[in-house]
Amino acid sequence: MSSTPFLRIGTRGSALALWQAEHVRDRLADAHGVASGDIAIEVIRTSGDRIQDRPLSEAGGKGLFTKEIEEAMLAGRIDLAVHSAKDMPTELPPGLVLSAFLTREDVRDAFLSPNAAGLEGLRQGAVVGSSSLRRQALIRRLRPDIEVVMFRGNVGTRLDKLAAGSVDATLLAFAGLKRLGLADKVTALLDADAFPPALGQGCVCIETRVDDTRTNTLVAAIDDARARAELTLERAFLGVLDGSCRTPIAGLARAEGPDVRFHGLVALPDGSQSHEIRLDGAVSDAQAIGRDAGAQVISKAGPEFMAAIHKAG
Repeated sequence: MSSTPFLRIGTRGSALALWQAEHVRDRLADAHGVASGDIAIEVIRTSGDRIQDRPLSEAGGKGLFTKEIEEAMLAGRIDLAVHSAKDMPTELPPGLVLSAFLTREDVRDAFLSPNAAGLEGLRQGAVVGSSSLRRQALIRRLRPDIEVVMFRGNVGTRLDKLAAGSVDATLLAFAGLKRLGLADKVTALLDADAFPPALGQGCVCIETRVDDTRTNTLVAAIDDARARAELTLERAFLGVLDGSCRTPIAGLARAEGPDVRFHGLVALPDGSQSHEIRLDGAVSDAQAIGRDAGAQVISKAGPEFMAAIHKAG
């Protein structure tokens, strides 16, 4: 690599985060005719990586996976950060922006178990490991008898725990397993309509400084318009509902040409109640559709339901 990198990418150090950073590096190198080695990747350990003994909802939420990386960017030590879009808080620090979204992977959740072919086949009272409140709520909505336990750690750690018999099953994002070459570990894929994914699932995004014109121009070359429209809608929905790691919210926007369809859901953590919304519209109105969907869910759910969610969080 040259003494002065063409760009400096900041990322977490997990295998999946490094795959994402290397993918962005290679895409940028191809787009601008430079060697991949001329783009530096800096691994930054985040609070979310260090905290493994309790749910993120108790420790501070999604921002724990981005805080130190964003600090490095604001300080000028890196030019851009690569994230899983589903890990991004709805509010970014002042001066930062999500400047590009890469082509989206399969959005579905994967079911992994040596004991059953799917959620419906698990034994009565089976134990499922998941650190996601969304997955916990949706599992309990479908199978109230199942015990759901916290399951932190990177993909490899969770697979090791599953193999050791710590739980009967776990759920992971299929996109991440595919990217790591672990698709063969999947027992079944969950239907995205019956078991909607996390907002942003399957999408890699790039965060930059608002005033960094050079970097913003460079990353615009790999921005995917369809993914941008879908994530704009989903993040608008999340923003209205005050979405965080403390709120079980799910949903998926699908853009097809000039049109976009959206299915959103909010649930109580125990899965006993949930409210859904479906809206269609023009891609050009993606943000407004997301906000409208959020407002309609709040109206349908009513103040008692929303208060119960925030109290649980």
